[in-house]
Amino acid sequence: MAINYWCTGLFIVLMILLVIWLVRRNRKDEKTFEKELIQSELKPEGDKDHDKPSPDTI
Repeated sequence: MAINYWCTGLFIVLMILLVIWLVRRNRKDEKTFEKELIQSELKPEGDKDHDKPSPDTI
């Protein structure tokens, strides 16, 4: 049984590159998600009329 070391080495290198690419992409997506989450907590879009005086106090 002969092992083709070139193909095996190429496959291992490609798998390592795939793992590195997936980790970097995950970190980028996580940072984007955290940024969006913080922005949604700071500025709720549903309470835009919160600063307007209510008709009861006029």
